[in-house]
Amino acid sequence: MLKKIIFLTCFIALGATLFAQQTNPAYRPTREEMLERYRQATVSDSTINRGKIFNLTVQPTWLDDGKAFWYRRAFKDSVREYVLVNAATGKRQPLFDHAKLAASLSKQTGQNFNPQKLLLTNIKVNRKKHSMAFEMNNKVWHCDLGTYAVTDSGTVIANEAQTIPWWRRNNRRSRWWGYKTDSISPDKQLMAFIKEGNVFIQPVNGDDAIQHTTDGTAEKPYGSLAWSPDSKYVVGYKITPYKDSLVYYVLTSQANTTRGQLKSQEYKQPGDPFTTYEMFAFSVMEKKTTKINTEIIDFFPEPYLNWRKDDATHFLYEKVDRGHQRFRIIDVDVKSGETKTIVDEQTNTFIYEQKIYTEYLPETNEIIWATEKDGWRHIYLVNSLTGEMQPVTKGDWVVRDIDSINAKSRQIWFRASGLHADEDPYFVHYYRINFDGSNLLELTPEKGNHTIAYSPDKKYYLDTYSQINIPPVIELRRSSDGKKISEIERTDVTEYLKAGFRFAEPFYAKGRDGKTDIWGVVFRPASFDSTKSYPVIENIYAGPQDAFVPKSFTTGGEMQSLAELGFIVVQIDGMGTCNRSKAFHDVCWHNLADAGFPDRILWIKALAEKYPYVDANRVGLYGTSAGGQNSLGGLLFHPEFYSAAVSACGCHDNRVDKQWWNEQWMGYPVGKHYEEQSNVTNAYKLKGNLLLIVGEADTNVPPESTYRVADALIKAKKHFDFLAIPGLGHSDGGPYGRVKKRDFFVKHLLGVDPPDRNK
Repeated sequence: MLKKIIFLTCFIALGATLFAQQTNPAYRPTREEMLERYRQATVSDSTINRGKIFNLTVQPTWLDDGKAFWYRRAFKDSVREYVLVNAATGKRQPLFDHAKLAASLSKQTGQNFNPQKLLLTNIKVNRKKHSMAFEMNNKVWHCDLGTYAVTDSGTVIANEAQTIPWWRRNNRRSRWWGYKTDSISPDKQLMAFIKEGNVFIQPVNGDDAIQHTTDGTAEKPYGSLAWSPDSKYVVGYKITPYKDSLVYYVLTSQANTTRGQLKSQEYKQPGDPFTTYEMFAFSVMEKKTTKINTEIIDFFPEPYLNWRKDDATHFLYEKVDRGHQRFRIIDVDVKSGETKTIVDEQTNTFIYEQKIYTEYLPETNEIIWATEKDGWRHIYLVNSLTGEMQPVTKGDWVVRDIDSINAKSRQIWFRASGLHADEDPYFVHYYRINFDGSNLLELTPEKGNHTIAYSPDKKYYLDTYSQINIPPVIELRRSSDGKKISEIERTDVTEYLKAGFRFAEPFYAKGRDGKTDIWGVVFRPASFDSTKSYPVIENIYAGPQDAFVPKSFTTGGEMQSLAELGFIVVQIDGMGTCNRSKAFHDVCWHNLADAGFPDRILWIKALAEKYPYVDANRVGLYGTSAGGQNSLGGLLFHPEFYSAAVSACGCHDNRVDKQWWNEQWMGYPVGKHYEEQSNVTNAYKLKGNLLLIVGEADTNVPPESTYRVADALIKAKKHFDFLAIPGLGHSDGGPYGRVKKRDFFVKHLLGVDPPDRNK
């Protein structure tokens, strides 16, 4: 009997396995069907621009009194409505009488204005004067909201172009920027300066200068002087400069030229040396120079100095060691030159420098510090005098960012993921907590991925939340307790659905450890035959600096358009990417070639097991930059699974790419593992079909990275397609490259010749 039971059990299990492995017949479109697919992809490309989705976001403009805000609603056929919202009650009303304003504008200008289609910008309401100013047709207008009389106030003067680099706008300070202060002391009585490489301090009234150093030279000067708050000390550095080497590229097709133009830029690669800084303190009163008893700074420029409020003989500075395995906050006594380590974080893998958060509170001698030292990113309160620290947050979840700190109320406002066991662990929610870890308040309780916009006084906020397949809801809430005041908007997707499109689907499956959920998203053609099976294309980017699968509502963009050609398009965050546990992230350490492939392959197989129309035997992938490295890596290291790849401007050899990114994950010094994981080194392993794309003017990843891998492929007698685009920078190939990508997958995964575009 037992043998019969065992046999029956095995038979059932085998049957179940065979059934799970069965796939639907492969979708093989005719040429006519394929042309229709291309047409549908073009429609998908333009859906948003054609006005199919309304009120994705609310952009509030708060009135000066902070008690109300207005925003503009959008409807089909360019119909617009301007709405005023009372913040305390949520009561809504028209911001103005649309019909009366349109009539006044029509009378004043002689043009016919439709009250439902007024396009006004930079609206400013003056409640006391019962008036409103706005911009329209490149002019400023004033309107009396009692009589609706309008006056033309003249032409709008265009704003000057933004000169601040995009990476520095609205960002916290970066260690890469360096910190230099003015030469004049805080009390305006003294001036510190460098002459012939040495430090001089001189009264601003012109008295004789005091020379504090004599060993400075033009080759190794002193510099980067910073005053203490009491004007009694100057901190500076003896500097050993290092000039970065150049990388080159050629612009081949410049207009009105007959020769290519050689271009170059300074570019630091892994292993290159840095300018070094040796710290000194100069006493004004004692005319004394003191060498600070600390290590030479050989990574990042001179640090920011955080001075004690009531003792200007001490400051704190931060030091990240090269190799990213140690972070310290160091206390310096400028009088004695002695130092004391306040915070010392060390790890066997890496400390993600860009995720180090510190906020100094000199009034209370405290530091707010965010770190992954316990395996999850959390907030700590540190005594800046003793180094004693207490956790503010804790648990198996991740602090994503800190929005603000109120030292007076001793509260921290922050974002986090993973507190809700029944949700996607990447969903961002907003919270407030006391310094001592008490009274954790969730400001965004609804299920979904959240974004908050606070009122200027922070008494109210607009909470926008959605999921990849659930359109946004925008709510007005009260900051004191998170209470919902009213629902402001729900995104209208009626026209989008009428057009026949479908939403993406979130999907998760177990990763390589059999325990951890790996999350991704699936895009399907708007209309597909569920009795057929469709090839899979993965949009891959395994850069460890972040996670990349969209969590908020989206129509998919390029991924949905590609799906319309007859593919199942997916995007996955495998192990080695960010915003999960430290252990999840650590998979990338010295291991960028892994790219989460073991998790990605299991995920796609699980998707195919659930949906018979997913063909896990026809899988391609594409990516840009690190994704370009990953997409080629799929063919080199996992040819049994991936059969076609489009690789754009890939960093194919981490020794060729930028220093800061590659040493963060691959470590320092540059070891043999760099070479072993290089796509160039492994080019001989190529199987399947490959399209390489590179822009000749790429200043992010040197074009030579792609040319070196092409050279290795040619020497290995491997066949591949190659597209170099004149004048293009760091890109997926632009419009032309995207066409080539689509045609490539149609040919190699669907087995259909793409349209003849030269007819």
